[in-house]
Amino acid sequence: MAYAGAVNTLIIAPAWVGDMVMAHTLVQRLAINGDRKIDVLAPPASAPLATRMAEVDQVHMVDFAHGELGIGKRRRVGHELREHQYTEAYVLPNSWKSALVPMFAKVPKRIGWLGEARYGLLTKPMKLDKMRYPLMIERFMALLDENLPAKPYSNPVLRADESNAQHLRATLQLGTDDDGVFALAPGAEFGPAKKWPHFAELARALRAKGKSVWLFGSPNDVTDCQNIAQSVAGVANLAGKTSLLDALDLMSLADHVVCNDSGLMHIACALGLPTTGIFGSTSPTFTPPLGGKAQTVQLNLDCQPCFQRTCPLGHLNCLNQLAAEQVLSRLNL
Repeated sequence: MAYAGAVNTLIIAPAWVGDMVMAHTLVQRLAINGDRKIDVLAPPASAPLATRMAEVDQVHMVDFAHGELGIGKRRRVGHELREHQYTEAYVLPNSWKSALVPMFAKVPKRIGWLGEARYGLLTKPMKLDKMRYPLMIERFMALLDENLPAKPYSNPVLRADESNAQHLRATLQLGTDDDGVFALAPGAEFGPAKKWPHFAELARALRAKGKSVWLFGSPNDVTDCQNIAQSVAGVANLAGKTSLLDALDLMSLADHVVCNDSGLMHIACALGLPTTGIFGSTSPTFTPPLGGKAQTVQLNLDCQPCFQRTCPLGHLNCLNQLAAEQVLSRLNL
């Protein structure tokens, strides 16, 4: 159905969970700039998060396989979206194929960074100045207006479902008699160069201080979380047992979140939780945890950041040498 307002906006959203959370900075800027309906098109891995953004009206979930060109499928999706009569589209991923759907949907104004030479696919291809926009959120927001708002920027905000959180807490029999809840997220979809190896030691220290410890993660994190839970008594392993939104709701009950540079780090911050992000191969100068209650921990070795999925030097010193005591000391216990 067509929108009767002045602007009918479609956002082609990122597939990575953390990037989707950070995209809320653009959503917020769009929402305060005139009468506008905002819809989001995203893959299953990140689409649910858009439903927890207050300004988003409708979410279109599309499932393209990783790396799939799928021109025929993208054409069909684009044709289906024509009935919405979008007046503008913001294409956040930089890939060539990500700009196909809004073109097939005949969206007259299609904005994005030039990326993979997307001339013709975008009506407004913009050349990225990485020095001018060092933060990912700045690169998202600048698609609307290259003159960014004054700092501090508005942080992403996600809404938790408190009723669902309490239901899940009861269903999963998560204890309530300890001295606060610490949510630990030891996974990172990007690769092992983001995964701090000392979460078990941290969990053991937190349990010794009377804290409840809940482990969060995707199905890919089940083994890592099982190893932690098996070595530390009383730890609740939720990895692979919840949907993304269920994990978000349960995490909202935590008193503090400790995590790698991952999607769950950005979710925790968007929930307004005290968050400690551990950085190895990546850098908080590009994708920091956002919010007044967030902090980062890193060693700042000469080889950091390398932005590699696995350590190119073979030692992973940036994370191996970061002791649990160093992280524990930052938690103000």
